[in-house]
Amino acid sequence: MLPSMLLAILDQIALQVDIPTLLNILFMMVFLLVIVFQQRIQIYLMLREIELALRRIDLMKDEGRRVSLEKLKKSSATPDPSAFLDRVMDYVLLEPVSLDPAGIIPKLDYILKTGDDRLKEEIKQVATKASEVERDGIANVVEIAATLSLLYKTVRHYYIMGKKTGSQLIIMQLQMVLPEWMIEAEALMGGLYAYDYGHPIGDGGGAQVAASLAYPNEFKGTGREMEVCETEFEGRKMTLLKSKGPGATVGYPGDSVEELIRKKKYDLVVMIDAMMKLEGEKSGTVLEGIGAAIGGPGTERYKIEEVVAKKKIPVYAMLIRMSYKEVITPITEDILKGVETTAARVKDVVREKVPKGGRVLVVGVGNTIGVK
Repeated sequence: MLPSMLLAILDQIALQVDIPTLLNILFMMVFLLVIVFQQRIQIYLMLREIELALRRIDLMKDEGRRVSLEKLKKSSATPDPSAFLDRVMDYVLLEPVSLDPAGIIPKLDYILKTGDDRLKEEIKQVATKASEVERDGIANVVEIAATLSLLYKTVRHYYIMGKKTGSQLIIMQLQMVLPEWMIEAEALMGGLYAYDYGHPIGDGGGAQVAASLAYPNEFKGTGREMEVCETEFEGRKMTLLKSKGPGATVGYPGDSVEELIRKKKYDLVVMIDAMMKLEGEKSGTVLEGIGAAIGGPGTERYKIEEVVAKKKIPVYAMLIRMSYKEVITPITEDILKGVETTAARVKDVVREKVPKGGRVLVVGVGNTIGVK
């Protein structure tokens, strides 16, 4: 009875009110609904965007685990090393207490080396059929898979927290940082395949400069995962240092630089490394500067700065600009041109700053995967 009466009333209103008036009323109703439910609509749209990104990261995480598992299976006597892989991917590194900063560098250095040793030793026990170079590649692939897994867990945590609490602040913060995290995830996927196939990457630009300056001389092992080459350049003695290739390692340049400088007198130290470019800058361009050109947690840089400051040796930096993606993905033509430019510029600096009969130390910093 009531619905039929309501329909009759609506019919009477429709007969008395023209269509433009009805459209205005409808528009006002929609406008009021949007005003009232604006926040909920915004939250729904943001959660939907985050959910789609989370699914993409989940696929990347699964692919990283698949590639890591395949590499382990090829070199392992164990038919199914998945339990080992899952355990390794959940490793955490606990930083030393920094309440009293005095002496924190040696403690952090020790923890980093212990963590590196543990991962490589456990991979060696499982990947019994792999060579040292292959084990280095497996270690890097596993680290990338672990990073993708951690990224997925982080995004999922804030997604669930935002959805559970309905907090617009949590959801907005996650949505704002998500584009940058997606760029990082896509770069890690490119790096995953580079390490899987053993392709040189952009981060190896510094090592490639050192290798090109050493040619045709060969490097010899020194220190921990490092190698050195003694050569001459236009009447000047040149010591070239880089991490040991062609395995995927960055080594410990700080220890080797300390050892070399304590043994011999150098007139100049030149360091070459990759540098994150700003958007709009051209990849492969070379930036010159002063100081120890090396990234990472800072322990290796600290050692180099300490020893050169004590010995009063000037340190010149050569930085090859590249994006984060180019750092860990296969090397591009622009980066290769930057390597050639840097090598030529190092020679110019040595001519200008090092007298004949003097000695220069050139340090090529970076991951030497695919670089002999």
